[in-house]
Amino acid sequence: MVVLWTTPAIRAVGLKSGQVDLPDPRKVHTQPMVRLGGVSIFTGVTTALLLVWSLGWFGILPPAAEYEVWGVTIGSVLMFLVGLSDDLFSLPAVPRLLAQFGIATAAWSVGVQIEAVSLPGVGVWQLGILSLPITLIWLVGVTNAINFIDGLDGLAAGVSGIAAAVTLIVALLTQQWAAALIASALAGAALGFLRYNFNPAQIFMGDGGAYFLGFMLAGLSVIGVVKLVTTVAIIVPLLILSVPIVDTTSVIIQRLSKGLSPFKPDQRHLHHQLLKVGLSHRFTVLTIYALTLWAGCLALAVSGLPAGWTYTAGATVLLGYVGWVAWRRTVER
Repeated sequence: MVVLWTTPAIRAVGLKSGQVDLPDPRKVHTQPMVRLGGVSIFTGVTTALLLVWSLGWFGILPPAAEYEVWGVTIGSVLMFLVGLSDDLFSLPAVPRLLAQFGIATAAWSVGVQIEAVSLPGVGVWQLGILSLPITLIWLVGVTNAINFIDGLDGLAAGVSGIAAAVTLIVALLTQQWAAALIASALAGAALGFLRYNFNPAQIFMGDGGAYFLGFMLAGLSVIGVVKLVTTVAIIVPLLILSVPIVDTTSVIIQRLSKGLSPFKPDQRHLHHQLLKVGLSHRFTVLTIYALTLWAGCLALAVSGLPAGWTYTAGATVLLGYVGWVAWRRTVER
């Protein structure tokens, strides 16, 4: 509700102040677009969480769990400010990356840590001194993965909303109540933002919104899933966020293989490739939604949700249908 109420006002302020994303050959949009939508996402999530905090619901947590919650929420706020600064002042890539690692290190220091992983046939492997670098790579990597896929109207918001909804279900299933509360606020804000961000978009979330969503999703997966000592603890968050992770990893590898900077924008992303083969803007986004939903349902099945494999079967049918329609459209092109 907060996102729905505040987004039009933020768009008006952005238009008046000239904070717009201008078209260029690499981008899909053809008109200047306000890029401050992350402010409304941030406002919606923080309003919900402050309401929860004022009611004392976070106060029933053990101190260690409460520190984790603060690590994720305050880290997300700081990450949002870094992204917003880039939206306003176009910061260079290296200072942004250093700030991201600094924020992730601070979150690690208060308990947002990947301390161990459970591997099939190996058992629980305590990471020890590797906990810090692996946690930092995860937090910063997922943050940038969400930012990198923010290339079409509604894409990052929809993928983040689906991922947050799946994380919410997993958190409820495993009784990770704090993570569930945060995930529910995040899902509501991301999906609410689609009212103004789905094609044809009226506003973009900008780096501020993408960094905020990305860091919060990454942090939630750490405090809500990875800390569980089960075989699937490391698999579930990878499945939930597999679409942005695989897309970003493949693009970075391609850039590095050609001697380019991993931060140099180009048109190698999955959504660019789908557009090139002839899919429409909307159908490209819906196809990636279907793929994200399928991966999320698979994560639910792996995590032991009752009827999880039934949901996966349904998502598989949906993805198959979308793939068939996409094939037909490319053939008819």
